[in-house]
Amino acid sequence: MYKVQTLNKISTIGLNLFPRDTYEYASEILHPDAILVRSFNMLDMEIPESVKAIARAGAGVNNIPIEKCANKGIVVFNTPGANANAVKELVLLALFISSRKVYDSIAWVKSQKGKGDQVPKLVEKEKSNFEGPEIKGKKLGIVGLGAIGVMVANDALALGMEVTGYDPFISVEAAWGLARTVRRAISLDSLLAESDYISIHVPLNDKTKGMLNKEKFAIMKKGVRIINFARGGLVKNADLKEAISQGIVACHVTDFPEDDLLDIPQVVPIPHLGASTPESEENCAAMAVEQLRDYLENGNIRNSVNFPECVLPPSGDKRIIIANKNIPNMIGQITPVLAEKNININEMLNKSKGEFAYNIIDTDSAFGDDVVGKIKAIHGVIMVRVI
Repeated sequence: MYKVQTLNKISTIGLNLFPRDTYEYASEILHPDAILVRSFNMLDMEIPESVKAIARAGAGVNNIPIEKCANKGIVVFNTPGANANAVKELVLLALFISSRKVYDSIAWVKSQKGKGDQVPKLVEKEKSNFEGPEIKGKKLGIVGLGAIGVMVANDALALGMEVTGYDPFISVEAAWGLARTVRRAISLDSLLAESDYISIHVPLNDKTKGMLNKEKFAIMKKGVRIINFARGGLVKNADLKEAISQGIVACHVTDFPEDDLLDIPQVVPIPHLGASTPESEENCAAMAVEQLRDYLENGNIRNSVNFPECVLPPSGDKRIIIANKNIPNMIGQITPVLAEKNININEMLNKSKGEFAYNIIDTDSAFGDDVVGKIKAIHGVIMVRVI
């Protein structure tokens, strides 16, 4: 019986994917094999020694101690793409509200409450203050062509925009899904210089933090509109405010409000609603549960943030999975342990990601705990499990 602890309310669409005869799940559970989480802050949490995996029902994992988990052999999963449509729809909305000043106009109309019969006349008199351009025929630059970026690009084309994308690390899967008429930017700077609208879809890390800064704003068109539904911190606020005051940025729509931007009329702050749909929560929960089950039952890893993608169809009665530091001669130390006991390897897969590596070994041979103990004793091995 596998035990799964839920640290947040998880959609029943996902939880129902756990077979009742082999899984038990609850918010309070002793010695869990795995943890399902959404936004719960696990950074200072004492993670039970029994935990083998953590699945985040969502894309961001800044609430999980990734490195600490990796060093304990705990595989951390997220669900990239499961909320892509929800975010894409809000980005499309942002394209319109960054242009047509709908956000400001509604607030103004509501402020006319109490003026009775004068309201229709006032509306006709003041509506010119809220004019804005159509998006059809305008140039949209998309930075980052992952699941969301590709969907935004394709739908923006359907709305009549000219779309250019920039992503030096685009995956084969994303490239297959991208419409052929999306232009490829030769550099980030060329995309920024040509675009009327810019939508960011990249992760926040040391390389991307503050990527839209004074230097980048200086090469943009006057009146550009910027949309950020990726992560806070990608845009340098002080430089953004200066670009707005200079008329470079006409509007900035962000899903990550910060105090120093809330009093600026050209900023439309949205309270992190990107993935806030029931469909998104259901998709994320289902994907998280499926990934957890495949790992617990088969040792396969899909969409881990701290270990490599490693999927091998079963080809034996026993499967050994091993996590280790990515250092030389690990395989050369593991396989002799099996050879000593005349254990034949049917199939084997070894993958690495950064400082860590992962192995799946299938065999038909019987063996005891002494084999597992010898593998665990190898310097650099951090986890061994037999399925």
